[in-house]
Amino acid sequence: MPLTQEILDIVARHRGRRGDLIAILQDVQTRCGYLPEEALRIVARDTGRSLVDVYGIATFYRSFALEPQGKHVICACLGTACHVRGSPRIVEEFQRQLGVKVGHTTADKQFTLQTVNCLGACALGPVVVIDGRYFSKVSRPMVRQLLDAAVAGFGQKDAREDWRAFPLDVSCPRCSHSLMDDDVLLDGHPSIRVSVSFNRQHAWLRLSAVYGSTAISAERDIPPETLMRFCCSHCHGQLLGASTCPDCGSPMAPMMIRGGGILQVCSRRECPGRALDLF
Repeated sequence: MPLTQEILDIVARHRGRRGDLIAILQDVQTRCGYLPEEALRIVARDTGRSLVDVYGIATFYRSFALEPQGKHVICACLGTACHVRGSPRIVEEFQRQLGVKVGHTTADKQFTLQTVNCLGACALGPVVVIDGRYFSKVSRPMVRQLLDAAVAGFGQKDAREDWRAFPLDVSCPRCSHSLMDDDVLLDGHPSIRVSVSFNRQHAWLRLSAVYGSTAISAERDIPPETLMRFCCSHCHGQLLGASTCPDCGSPMAPMMIRGGGILQVCSRRECPGRALDLF
């Protein structure tokens, strides 16, 4: 599908909703990896807003990028708890080893360095996120190790076996109600509870909140490769975003992360597709 039509479809999907412009730009960035000038012009024209207004939103929120991102995106937290534990020195070390300032991409397009004000994991600071994988209590000597591990794909290590991994706390993007289930643990942490429909059946589904884990607990047997329709277990609204799974092309189900961000989970049974966008 041509890019122009995809962006028009994104605009149509959010039309009339509160905060629609931010949601539109989030989905465009998920689709393109950044916000191309052409996309901003299409959004402005189709929403009836001025290009100045659209550009103002795109530049006000630091989560939006106007230039292509590197293959590996590094996001370091500079919130109060991480700051007092030395996060500015961690950022300085990343800058020194990468040879770029915050907000820029290395010449070989391998790394983009970003910072945020909070990642919602204050007790584990300094926190750094690389390619959607969280690393806690990062020290300056760890920087080189993390860069090398990112290039190597982190050894394809399962997040459940990684001591640096920790769970996310998510809520419904429609009603803002928490989706966490304290009564059912997966990977040793409260699970994410949603309802799903498939093949004219309905069931409860619980997902591991540990990013990178594909552990689930289902009320019914869901055959492999089945395409599921995710819904909030409280407002019953469908969890459906504009992006598709990078692994299989199926629709992704979005959930809001406490502290800022969106977790997206592939709606196809047994597909490991995940995406993490931080604000």
